[in-house]
Amino acid sequence: MNGGAPLLDVAGLHAWYGKSHILHGLSLEVGAAETVALLGRNGAGKTTTMRALCGLLPSVRGSARFGGTELLGRPPHAIARSGLSLVPEHRGIFASLTVEENLRIAHRRSSRWSPEAAWAMFPALADRRRTPGGKLSGGEQQMLAIARALMLGPRLLLLDEPTEGLAPVIVERLVALLRNLKAGGLPMLLVEQNLDVCRAVADRHAILDEGRVIWAGDTAALAAAGGVVSRHLTLEHA
Repeated sequence: MNGGAPLLDVAGLHAWYGKSHILHGLSLEVGAAETVALLGRNGAGKTTTMRALCGLLPSVRGSARFGGTELLGRPPHAIARSGLSLVPEHRGIFASLTVEENLRIAHRRSSRWSPEAAWAMFPALADRRRTPGGKLSGGEQQMLAIARALMLGPRLLLLDEPTEGLAPVIVERLVALLRNLKAGGLPMLLVEQNLDVCRAVADRHAILDEGRVIWAGDTAALAAAGGVVSRHLTLEHA
C-alpha cells in the first residue's frame, strides 16, 4: 500500500456461520487509490470476508475501519450509506425490473453516477434499458450489477467473483471496465479466481487459507511466488 492511512483497515477479523468459525483473525488493508485482490480456494473465507464487511453476518469480532469509522456492529444500510458498495457473487439484480428501473431504484442523489451517466460506460445496457433484468445474458447481468452498485456513489467497490461463468470475450470487456473505473480513482476490493484478471486489475494481492491471510504482495511478487500459488490457489490461468 502507498503511504498514508488506509481507506479500509481490517484487523483481527473473526466471523462465524452458526457454530462454524470461518474467519480466524484476518487482517488486510486497501489504500485510497488501490485495487486489492483476495485469492484462495473455495472455502478459504473470501466471500465471508465481503459479507462481514457489509454487515451481512450476525456473528463477527475484531475491527474493520472504513475511512476511520468502525464498520462492525453497524447495520448493512448504514454501511452502504458510508460508501461501501457490494457487487455480490450471484449479482442480485431484480429480474422483473427493467435495466433502467434497476438503476433508478439504487440511485442516490449524492452519487456522481446516474443512470444517464451509466449509459456511456455501459453501452450494451443502454441498448437494453427497457429489458427486464432476468432477460439479460450473464455478461449483461454482471454489467448491470456493477452499474447498480455505482449508483450508490461508492468510495470503495467490493466485487465478489465478477467473472465467474462468463465467456472469455466478456471477461475481457469486464477487465477493461474495471481498469477504467480504477483509472477514474475508484478503489476496489476484488474476489476473483482468474489470476489473469487479478494481474490485469489489482495492485496488490492477498491469499487466504482457512480464514487467514497467509501471503500478501504486489503483482510482481505474486508472479515470483510460484510455490505459494500452487499450494493455495485453484490454478485458473496461472
